[in-house]
Amino acid sequence: MQIKTLLNTVENFKSFVYKAVSFEVINGRKALVADIKPRVNAKPECSVCGKRVSGYDTQPSRLYEYPPLWGFQVFFRYSPRRAACPVDGIHVERIPWSEGKEQMTTTYKVFLSRWAKRLSWKETAEIFKSSWDSVYRAVQFVVAYGLAHRDLENITEIGIDEIQVWSGHKYLTLVYQLDSHAKRLLWSGPERKAKTLRKFFMELGIERCLRIKFVCSDMWSPYLKVIAKKASQALNILDRFHIMKKFNEAIDQIRREEVKKLKDEGTDNVLEKSRWLLLKRPENLTEKQTVRLSQIVKINLSSIKAYLMREDFQRFWEYKYPAYADRFLENWITRTLKTNLEPMKKVAKMLRNHKQLILNWFKADGRLSSGTVEGFNLKAKLTMRKAYGYKSLECLQTALYHTLGNLPEPILTHRFCG
Repeated sequence: MQIKTLLNTVENFKSFVYKAVSFEVINGRKALVADIKPRVNAKPECSVCGKRVSGYDTQPSRLYEYPPLWGFQVFFRYSPRRAACPVDGIHVERIPWSEGKEQMTTTYKVFLSRWAKRLSWKETAEIFKSSWDSVYRAVQFVVAYGLAHRDLENITEIGIDEIQVWSGHKYLTLVYQLDSHAKRLLWSGPERKAKTLRKFFMELGIERCLRIKFVCSDMWSPYLKVIAKKASQALNILDRFHIMKKFNEAIDQIRREEVKKLKDEGTDNVLEKSRWLLLKRPENLTEKQTVRLSQIVKINLSSIKAYLMREDFQRFWEYKYPAYADRFLENWITRTLKTNLEPMKKVAKMLRNHKQLILNWFKADGRLSSGTVEGFNLKAKLTMRKAYGYKSLECLQTALYHTLGNLPEPILTHRFCG
């Protein structure tokens, strides 16, 4: 079977034919080059309006890189014509295997982008003898196509969170779709300000915003204000993960202060290497950790009091009716505010300030959890590491949409990489 036959099977272009296929040295390496010619009497297509018009002249031949075959680089070679359009003027013709002055075929860009989901961009470039910039352009093309062709209807459940990028307090706001039929990254924007989230709702549109039934978020005030204004009909849920995270931060702060106090007093530090004993759920402790925990809980320490208060609060999530959960929550807050544990008192005040949003968790029957959001955030951080040296915020957003956006890809006649 000839290579031309293979190419005609997987890449058959209307109005164009494959001519000679030969080995040539390209950039110091042996490569397969397939010459393409327009069919006899086939008119060039205007790159602006898409109409078939008369030809004006022919430009020098160009090489367009195609997915490798048997370890050899493959190129299409073609001399593009200029089309004389009576409406749009003289432009280089539209060709079906590439766009504009891009030296990679559309098929090769999709090919590289699929591998870039599995490997780092640097590894993808090294394996296919390409460059990091070429891989980025390939991913950028596929993401742009996917964002333009994705379906934004039937979005009823969303999750909003932020991740820290670069060094310092620099953040990226992320909005995920959490519906059972579609879990994906919907939108990303720089910083974690109110205007950032407002931009998402503006781009989504008023009609789609009105279809949102549930919003899962943390307690960041700018987010809460925007959600209340732009999706007032939706049930805003502050769920278990974010709330219990506040408990753990309070316990850890109390433990650190107590450890410092014990050291200053020259007392035996019974809390040494106890951080994860107090922060992990009891059922997740190892047998050795369980024995150690059972010993230190008998000691009258502030860290242990805070730990026991957190475990007592876990009963809150076992209630089935919001009224009973409300009564328990208010009782727990009252008892906590009478203690001398300032970090825990801070948590209690936070719970009281956001009580209604916390109780929404029961109104939603616990169906929506930011556990999915946190899972996406972990994948986002992994994506940032795999991108290896994203050079701008736009580059980072492209990588995240590519990995987490579940975007549609250009339709090809052959699938080179699943």
